Amino acid sequence: MTRFPFNLCAPSLSNLRINSRLTRLGSPIRVFPQIRNISSQQFEPFVPPPPNSLPKAAPPRQYRKLLRWARRLGYLALGVGVAYGVDRQFYASSIRRSVHTFGLGLLVALDYKVNFRENPPFVESIEALHRRNAERLSDLIRTNGGLYLKIGQAVAMQSAFLPPEFQKMFARMFDDAPQNGWKDVERVIREDFGKSPEEVFGISFTGNPEMGVMERTARASASVAQVHWARLKDGREVAIKIQKREIASQVGWDLWAFKVVAYVYTTIFQIPLYSLVPYISERLLLETDFINEADNSERMAGLVASESRLRGKVYIPKIYRDLSSRRVMTAEWVEGVRLWDKEHLTGRWEGKRNQGSPGCQGAPLDISDQGKPMSQASNNLLGERLKPDRERWKGLDGKGGLGLSLKDVMTTMIDLFSAQMFLWGWIHCDPHPGNIFIRRLPTGKPELVLIDHGLYVHLTPEFRHQYSLLWKSLMTFDNKTIAGIVQSWGIMNADVFASATLMRPYSGGDNSTSKEIMKGLSSKEKGERAAEMRKKMRQGMREILADETKLPQELIFIGRNLRIVQGNNQFLGSPVNRIKITGNWASRSLVDSPDLSFTEKAKNFGRHMIFKFIIFSSDVVFYVSKIRQYFGVGLGMEDDMEVQMKRIAKDFGVDLNHSVFEG
Repeated sequence: MTRFPFNLCAPSLSNLRINSRLTRLGSPIRVFPQIRNISSQQFEPFVPPPPNSLPKAAPPRQYRKLLRWARRLGYLALGVGVAYGVDRQFYASSIRRSVHTFGLGLLVALDYKVNFRENPPFVESIEALHRRNAERLSDLIRTNGGLYLKIGQAVAMQSAFLPPEFQKMFARMFDDAPQNGWKDVERVIREDFGKSPEEVFGISFTGNPEMGVMERTARASASVAQVHWARLKDGREVAIKIQKREIASQVGWDLWAFKVVAYVYTTIFQIPLYSLVPYISERLLLETDFINEADNSERMAGLVASESRLRGKVYIPKIYRDLSSRRVMTAEWVEGVRLWDKEHLTGRWEGKRNQGSPGCQGAPLDISDQGKPMSQASNNLLGERLKPDRERWKGLDGKGGLGLSLKDVMTTMIDLFSAQMFLWGWIHCDPHPGNIFIRRLPTGKPELVLIDHGLYVHLTPEFRHQYSLLWKSLMTFDNKTIAGIVQSWGIMNADVFASATLMRPYSGGDNSTSKEIMKGLSSKEKGERAAEMRKKMRQGMREILADETKLPQELIFIGRNLRIVQGNNQFLGSPVNRIKITGNWASRSLVDSPDLSFTEKAKNFGRHMIFKFIIFSSDVVFYVSKIRQYFGVGLGMEDDMEVQMKRIAKDFGVDLNHSVFEG
């Protein structure tokens, strides 16, 4: 047995020292002695096992579901990117606009379906609900632009029966729309004519004195088109109306989206209006065809020239067909005062005696009164103004005007649109103040210039005679005739329709609709009563329009025309008795209409004489209103009637706060 010179189990000196030190410190920790194990076997190196003896490796995790969804998302992103690029490049973002419309339309419909009740669950009040959705629609119209803005303007002229929050939103629809850049304008001209603007119009952008000039920045921009001023090389000044390049690609998609949204809203809210949508869409589509606009313009010029009561008082600008196409229309340039500029309409005349304002009666514009000479327009920079102002008739202080009577201005306007409605059956449906210029004739009388003839409706002789008889019956309180006419149009209540036609409360009916709508309403608090009234009004709408298939679709645009003309008269201070003038044209047209036989005309002439005697009472009301206005007691006949309409509408739960000149 081998002996080792030391004891492996004995504690080492260092361990003893540590133990004694910890003991002095009072620590409970004890250090045990180290034990060393020594193997006496022979060393053998480690040999790895052979591969065939090892088990098979587990297959790696492949995450097949994750990879499948990643591929799907990748394909989706690629598809969306390609679709977005194609839509933007070839369809002017029409698909994106339609998707935006559908999404927001469903959101608004759902919002009203859930919250339009006495105590809305997810909004503070009904007013807040209206405000929220009005802003949503405003953002949609502004973002999409184009035909959406045109539809918004159409709704704006009929927004009096919408909630105040929507009325304020739609009032902004008449602000100038953004205009396209010169590259887009040039591209439209090249696509329609196959030539450059210089070749088509004979103009130069380099200052060639033998050529004409054109402003590259539009003088006015609307939803569908913009207007540029130009002077041709023969000296004629023209307005070149150029359709915005993206409209051609967008119009089909936009109208389709309009139809779908209208159908969804008709279904959800059960308002019988969808049958009118195809007709509205057709009219709006025609408004994008400038050949149609040129046809309307020339037809109206011929009708005005054939009517002695309007000849020399109304002017329709000439159209230059050789410089026009489906998306470009060239007409003579018009100088005049806008209808909303009362100060310059009535201000003192500073021009020469027996001389009219520039361009009156189609006279050539004064060549000596040029702006910047052509030789100075060497570069024709973007934004440079070349058209002369021609405002010497305002005097040195600029405070002069046309010196016209507002009564003469409004009489001419009502005569024109009444002749369109009752005599000719061709109605200009967009007579807002921006489409009317006023000039001074050498006689000191006004000349009305009507532009923008894209939106017209045509009335058949049968319907035109019915509508004339309706107006005549409204003035004489012939309720039996009124009821017979409106019932043939699918309208089961005459008094509400009569008030909407006259733009004033109709007091000759039996008020059956208002009684039915008011029936069953309890005297609750104001908010509860308003909510209850809205429900009754929606039911009343369905009862009034009993058979929508019989409703003459032209009534939509006739109502638009009447509302705008009424607003024009109201803005100018109600200088004329609009109701009397319109009613007189309606009765007289049954005598002058070429579609009636001699016997019918003779009978209608006798009735017309009786009618003129009866409507004398409306003059009494008118002059009483003028006296009240003169002494500051009233605002004018139109304003007095509107106050009454607002009071009646308030009882129906409707706030009438709309003005045609807002915006």
